[in-house]
Amino acid sequence: MSSVPPTPASPPAQRLPLAGVLRLGRPSDIWFKPALSVVAAIAPPNLTLLALGRLDLAMYAMAGSLCALYTHNRPYAARARALLGVVLGMLGGLAVALVAASLTGSAAVLVTVGALLAAAQKVLCDATRIGPPGNVVLTFVSSASLFVPQTLDRVPGHLALAAATGAWAWLVCMAPALVRPHGPERRATASALRAAAAYADTGGAGEGHARARAAGYAAVQAAWQSLLSTRAPSRTRRALERLVVRAEVALAAPADADAGRLRAWARALRSTGPVPPAGLPPAAADELFGVASARSLRARLGPLTPLAARTALGCALAGYASLALGVGRPYWALVTAASLYQANIALTWSRAVQRVVGNVLGVLAFAAVVPLAHLGQAALVLCCVAFSFGAEALISRNYWLGSVCVTPMALLITEFAGRQQPGALMTERVVDTVVGALVGFAAALVVTDRRAGDRVEHALTGADRAREHAARLLAGPHPGAAALESARRGLAVALADLRAAADAAAGEWGQRALPQERVVLAEQSGHRTLAATARRQGLLPDHGPDTETEDARP
Repeated sequence: MSSVPPTPASPPAQRLPLAGVLRLGRPSDIWFKPALSVVAAIAPPNLTLLALGRLDLAMYAMAGSLCALYTHNRPYAARARALLGVVLGMLGGLAVALVAASLTGSAAVLVTVGALLAAAQKVLCDATRIGPPGNVVLTFVSSASLFVPQTLDRVPGHLALAAATGAWAWLVCMAPALVRPHGPERRATASALRAAAAYADTGGAGEGHARARAAGYAAVQAAWQSLLSTRAPSRTRRALERLVVRAEVALAAPADADAGRLRAWARALRSTGPVPPAGLPPAAADELFGVASARSLRARLGPLTPLAARTALGCALAGYASLALGVGRPYWALVTAASLYQANIALTWSRAVQRVVGNVLGVLAFAAVVPLAHLGQAALVLCCVAFSFGAEALISRNYWLGSVCVTPMALLITEFAGRQQPGALMTERVVDTVVGALVGFAAALVVTDRRAGDRVEHALTGADRAREHAARLLAGPHPGAAALESARRGLAVALADLRAAADAAAGEWGQRALPQERVVLAEQSGHRTLAATARRQGLLPDHGPDTETEDARP
């Protein structure tokens, strides 16, 4: 193995991007599923409360209903467990908020409690990889509940209502399993095939090939995680695993991949018909071993410590600043700060710009719709449901576009307990948004992730070890099929982890220069070894002795 020492250099000048921050992307393949699910979860409970004349309790019903936003990318067996965890997490945060609101009327104390809850919710959502919308909805529910007048004797009833609507949301999200039981796994596999085809189009050397390769490996890893989260094996799962192997092999040797065939397989997975055969050699088809890339929860919590500190500090300071300005709803500033924090400073900045733009436009949307909402409580509920659908339908294209609908929905929710003054409501929302974004981003600049570079070094070590292991097997006369497959998968996981660590560290401030040259060389040698391993397995045409095989030797 060749070893290249890190090039001594000063850290590059950090820049905050503006170009592309507001650019719209393609909608999610399943944008309509969370959008329809949240409508189905919100509308019946709120209409029931409307019929009973208790729309003042809608906030607690919404707490459970909003759980329908989660876990739409997970197989149904895994979704059942994960969504139960979301509902229990929502109830836990709501319980703490309601009890705190019952015990004290000090706004400063309540902001502190909200900031600590936001930090805990952020860490747990990231550590468990629960996926979008992450901690933001949970923080919105708990923070808003902190500033609603409350007494201890009413807490059990409010929690019971939230639990009931949470159970309804669980049923709504699980219902599609009756029609398409393997839908999430099929979609994840199709995404991996399309991403591999996009990389194959570059030939492994064209413009943008590095970005396409990273996106391909991320999609393949997501597909493996989806398939491996299902404990009970099935014929469909085994067929999907073989297609993911085909996608992974195409990433290892894009010049030998048939992009058209990969896309044809992806299109076939959109239906409910049988999974198309992958055409693997018999030996390879019998030896599919998924590599469990997920680390233990405790191991994932460690790197999230700076993120927890950022969230707690930023949310607390944003809430205090809002109080100092005399705004009556400091939780808006707190939630704004909580929504900003991403994997690094650059991404946090992008989210801050998107949040401010989306919220300001959302306030204008509220101004346009408020006369309609004030026609009656039924109109208020229907407007809220419509904006909830719009938010989920649009947010996958860009966060700011979804915020244009989220903001008026949040403003309408405040009117469930009684009509508000629109002018004051809109002013407070804009002020809290700006305060939360400025103070929250400042906290991110103060609390930097100084261990991001260490994680790159660890990922480099892991990638080197995985490549050496695969190379040793290739150098042997008769490596076992299972050992080769395990080595290939392990190396693919290590390279994906290396790219993710390098990308996260590249956007972080306040750290030493990154070993960019070593990262590039490790990726190049690792991908050559992947291609050589795939050829040895019979997954690619054998071109005879070539540079790939030579480079794979230890």
